[in-house]
Amino acid sequence: MITRTQNNLLDRLAALYRIETSYTDYRGQCRHAGPQSLQAVLRALGAPVEKTPDVPDALRARIQELWQSVCEPVTVTWDGAPACLELRLPAAQTGKMVACRLLLEDGRSIRWHRRISRLPVLRHAQIEGATYESRQITLPAGLPLGYHRLGLDLPSVTKEVFIIAAPRRAFAPPVTATGRLWGVFCPLYALRTRHTLGTGDLGELEILLQKMHGLGGKLVGTLPLLAAFLDEPFAPGPYEPVSRRFWNEFYLELARVPELKQSPEAAALFNSPAFLEESAALRAAPLVDYRRGMALKRRLLEVCARHCFAENNGRRDALLHWAAQNPAVRDYARFRAAVERRRAPWPEWPRRMRDGHLREGDYAPEAERYHLYVQWLAHEQLRQLWARAHRRGQKLYLDLPLGVHGGGYDTWRERTAFALEAGSGAPPDAFFTGGQNWGFPPLHPERIREQGYRYFAACLRHHLRHARILRLDHAAALHRLFWIPEGMGSGEGIYVRYHASEFYAVLALESQRHQALIVGEDLGMVPACVRRAMSRHRIHRMYVLPFEVPENHPRLPRPAPEEALACLNTHDLPPFAAYWQSTAGTKIQVDLPVFLHRQGRLPAPTNQTEAVFRACLEHLAAGRSRILLINLEDLWLETAAQNLPGTTVEHPNWRRKARHTLEELTRLPGVPELLQEINRLRNMRQDGSSSGSGFTPPCPLLENKELIT
Repeated sequence: MITRTQNNLLDRLAALYRIETSYTDYRGQCRHAGPQSLQAVLRALGAPVEKTPDVPDALRARIQELWQSVCEPVTVTWDGAPACLELRLPAAQTGKMVACRLLLEDGRSIRWHRRISRLPVLRHAQIEGATYESRQITLPAGLPLGYHRLGLDLPSVTKEVFIIAAPRRAFAPPVTATGRLWGVFCPLYALRTRHTLGTGDLGELEILLQKMHGLGGKLVGTLPLLAAFLDEPFAPGPYEPVSRRFWNEFYLELARVPELKQSPEAAALFNSPAFLEESAALRAAPLVDYRRGMALKRRLLEVCARHCFAENNGRRDALLHWAAQNPAVRDYARFRAAVERRRAPWPEWPRRMRDGHLREGDYAPEAERYHLYVQWLAHEQLRQLWARAHRRGQKLYLDLPLGVHGGGYDTWRERTAFALEAGSGAPPDAFFTGGQNWGFPPLHPERIREQGYRYFAACLRHHLRHARILRLDHAAALHRLFWIPEGMGSGEGIYVRYHASEFYAVLALESQRHQALIVGEDLGMVPACVRRAMSRHRIHRMYVLPFEVPENHPRLPRPAPEEALACLNTHDLPPFAAYWQSTAGTKIQVDLPVFLHRQGRLPAPTNQTEAVFRACLEHLAAGRSRILLINLEDLWLETAAQNLPGTTVEHPNWRRKARHTLEELTRLPGVPELLQEINRLRNMRQDGSSSGSGFTPPCPLLENKELIT
């Protein structure tokens, strides 16, 4: 039995580790964390708490640790304003000097000295019989945007602080008629043509971009394209990647691989009866078969890789030059080769290998070269795809998942950035009454600061090299994340807070540098403070129309804000036709058609699915939101979802192919006309006049990816 005093001490200790000891659930009731959950999360954060009697000593140690750390490892300065840094020092040292060395990102340095006694006092504390003072030092104003390092030479210690000099707001073009973007979304694996090799690839993505350009669409979005385990282990889901810094070779377009044309062996394999027969079987299958599809592609890519490395030509030199400029890719390639040799994730490896040390004999050199080669191909194909889209004035919309596979590359190489003794998830709600455990480890809120957000920034840059719109999965995790201790149920989880301003600083800086819009997925139970912060830093929110139609609301629906991505659904929600059919007999089926009729989108109120869908889409197109994203499958009133959250074998999540091919898309009755109307509405000024630069004259719509140049 834990006493009230022990509970109070435990709560104080939890607060010092930024753990929320209670939260408000979906019913509006306060839920308090149990002592076992608190102790388990504290251990995951590094607190020395094995049992309740350890709490008093752990509390004293934490207080002492915070005061003796001298200063925070990260500070942010916004828009060139001076930043203030708190120094925590023994009172006996206040008569001394502090020498400051600021090394700017561009290599320049600034040096100055301050007498500690002249710095403003913020607070005092008695720690283990010693008096400490907290004083404030101000950094120079007008620092250039970037990542800088401040060295502090103090009487008894030298400290380094990571300075993020960031714009307060992320990038976004003005919301003019031509700045109100629209486009379509579809999982890449679901796209198909008459020539698809079992699943959509970057060639199909190029065709879709071309088709949208012919109709005026400025963007195409898809699910994460990140590396995945597609053999043993096997984890094909897009939100459990091996890494958030490397691509999935499953989506390579084989027809564009130069070695396919240069290697007689590769060409012979590609045209062999066995290869063609397997390709046809994969193409005819109703669902994507990741394991078979990857095995087929790999047979060909391995031959291409051998040819590339064997030939003393410019291609091999270019690959090796790229690898030298990106040393992490060779490390990643060796990791993947080691996984293949052991056929197990890294937590099951011998200790030396688990600890990050690989040597010859741990992996097959040919497997290493294969993974190096396919990452280079993916980089090349995405770079070329982006360049072609950019010339047409289009943008690629990619998705950055919240987590990574617990046995993947990122948790192996960047393990200090993760709390491996916990899982990430969500508390119980009306749909998931037991809560959710997504299975991947959360980022450690303090260790990511100690590394200067290196890993987070690298994940952003990996995507923003090719995407000019990036969606952040679960944007509330910038503020707090629901941690589930290892071995406990989802309902026993606890919220752990992060340093949100530092995340926003990295996001805004990288967004401005790449001239890319950032969209935060803010659906579900999101605290109001999260949306206020997103607005303050110009992180676009998601406006999903069905979520904005509350029952018994006098004005339906709430208007979409300017800094938002407007849509009718997401990959985790039913398509519009399924949603609308599910509302039969409800008040929404009466009120929404009446609203759309009053807006001039319906000739008369009706609950006919296609008419309501088109009216909703036109209503969003005419709205103020900067981005309109249309689910491609809604255009033919699909009712099957791509993903049903909470299911595994019950539903073919992440596997269902699109009902129609891309060749059929623009021949579907009414679809071209609808999209042309969407384009017209998106290019109307808010006063109702045309921008004069709206619809792009249709270009020939490509029917065969072999014709793409």
